[in-house]
Amino acid sequence: MRQLEIMAPAGGHPQLLAAVRAGADAVYLGAGGFNARRGADNFAGDSLREAVSYCHGRGVRVYVTLNTLVTDRETGDLLREMEGIAASGCDAVIDQDLGVARLLRECCPDLPLHASTQTSVHNVQGVLALEELGFTRVVLARELTGGEIRAIKDATAMELEVFVHGALCMSVSGQCYLSSMLGGRSGNRGLCAQPCRLDFSAGGRGYALSLKDLSLVERMGELADCGVTAVKIEGRLKRPEYVAAAVRACRQALAGEAPDMNSLRAVFSRGGFTDGYFTGTRDLSMFGTRTKEDVTAAAGVLGPLEALYRHEAQRVPVDMTLTLDTNRPAMLTVTDGVHTVSVQGDIPQAALTRPTDEALTRRGLEKTGGTPFLLAGLTCRIAPGLMVPVSVLNGLRKDALDRLLALREEVRPHPFAIRRDYDAHPKLRNIKIPQVRVRLQSARQLSGDLLDLSQFVILPVEEFGADPTLLDRLNGRGVAELPLLTFPGQEEPLARQLTGLRDQGLTTVLAGGLGAVRLAHRLGLRVQGDFSLNILNSHALAAYADFGLTDTLLSFEGNLRQAAALGDYLPYGVVAYGHLPLMTFRNCPARSADRCGGCGGQDFPVLCRGRQYAQLLNPIPLWLGDRQDALRGLSFVVLRFTTESPEDCARLTRMFLDGEPYFEGQQRTGGLYFRELL
Repeated sequence: MRQLEIMAPAGGHPQLLAAVRAGADAVYLGAGGFNARRGADNFAGDSLREAVSYCHGRGVRVYVTLNTLVTDRETGDLLREMEGIAASGCDAVIDQDLGVARLLRECCPDLPLHASTQTSVHNVQGVLALEELGFTRVVLARELTGGEIRAIKDATAMELEVFVHGALCMSVSGQCYLSSMLGGRSGNRGLCAQPCRLDFSAGGRGYALSLKDLSLVERMGELADCGVTAVKIEGRLKRPEYVAAAVRACRQALAGEAPDMNSLRAVFSRGGFTDGYFTGTRDLSMFGTRTKEDVTAAAGVLGPLEALYRHEAQRVPVDMTLTLDTNRPAMLTVTDGVHTVSVQGDIPQAALTRPTDEALTRRGLEKTGGTPFLLAGLTCRIAPGLMVPVSVLNGLRKDALDRLLALREEVRPHPFAIRRDYDAHPKLRNIKIPQVRVRLQSARQLSGDLLDLSQFVILPVEEFGADPTLLDRLNGRGVAELPLLTFPGQEEPLARQLTGLRDQGLTTVLAGGLGAVRLAHRLGLRVQGDFSLNILNSHALAAYADFGLTDTLLSFEGNLRQAAALGDYLPYGVVAYGHLPLMTFRNCPARSADRCGGCGGQDFPVLCRGRQYAQLLNPIPLWLGDRQDALRGLSFVVLRFTTESPEDCARLTRMFLDGEPYFEGQQRTGGLYFRELL
């Protein structure tokens, strides 16, 4: 089996010990306030440096998560955290925000960048985009099948990392706004409150937004065949016994042994595990929740699992050479293949009985317990008739291994330099009245009045394919919205469709993912960015301007005061009306046991996107029509229509332009635009 890197979560020091001693090749951990598990203990200040030192001494790589969205006002704190990460000598940073990546490449160019699964990358074009942006590895979206992972690997040179075990979010990572919109705690900012685990119902089923945990441990061979570089265990908020059990099971599977799935299931599960996305079996069997039986099962396995990491694991092979010569101090040389140390002891004595030979030497030097080392090769250069006491061999071994470990644990910082004022951004425009754009779900919602009132009319790309006259009717103002999710087998058909529409006169598309941006740009189309790019800061705006966007929507998780102060690297706007998408899923929770299409009537509407993916909509619409003053400084706003009638689309647009309040007696929300997001 092709070797895979086993990557374990380390939410705190006990989990770090469990991961390393159970056999992980790498760990990932947070350094402070900018990681997706801010509720974990994490490793701030000197503890990060100490963690990297400990791991490197034992041959374990360390990847630091810097994978939350960041605001401009946090730039100073971010730079200080980056500097600490660079000083730790870690092996890579895992990042979501392209603004953060831009800063890190400028301040610390030799520190490798890995793209977080929260970048929502799930296709070839997305991986190629990350490669062009300077990333060396991508954590792929969990929703991919094995065949889709293989197709991505066949088309790219990027290192691919996939989740092998742990919790499954209902939504595509990076595209979930449920926690932030319902409670102000953003998953994209590391504080998800997991409202999806509550008892939402659909079609008579309870816990309809709660998936079982993923486990591909028994499919490690298939993952290797897909060309995966690293397998990642989810769980930085889990206990160390969970970490040890998952690492051991992965290590067993890689060795061709039967993994201990019983202990793994007992220590934590939600009614068992699923491999549904990997196998393409997206049905109700993937759903599950934590039961009383799941909780009580853990009690019987915690003790044995704790024993897995109680003591130092001997995992670093070393070669030793013992030299005994007449009238010269005994010398032991130890090497791990990179570092070499030599230590001297007493002068050997003439043997009165049995001289020291290779068998005696091996017995003394292979006792490496309590250290991370194990004896791999032994060379003896012993002159005839000499001996040294076992105590001398023990002392030589201990001294040499202590020195070798100290060499391995030396921290090697990455150079870090502040090269300019990162808080200074251009402000060139003084726009008082933003342009109004409308986004429709269907061409049936389009009316002449609506066209007259709008700068652009945005429609899903399939609507243009279904109506050859639509481009002409829109008279140069039509924008094709590309699918948020386009999996590998769908990329070529989409490219052909866009090429045909371009030849018919389409000039502009709306793209909500990195892959879509790259594809459209390479076809010569103007690309507007959607809110799902999760842009919150000026550095991300600059990054996307360099990547070819002509303008963009900001994330609706930001507030308007901060939005108006962003740098003018490209024109930007916000969604000002709409039933906002709260989650995006590949396995629709509204499906029935035997078919797709049984949706409708939910308190939270589910919008089906061609049966390829679905979105959970907020039942309470966002409305900023009577908050026009707060929109000053923006280039445009988008009124986002989904389920509204043609008459309501036109009426709401006129109401917005006239600055009217929402319909009297009906609920509306200002979203997160007037709050400080945690």
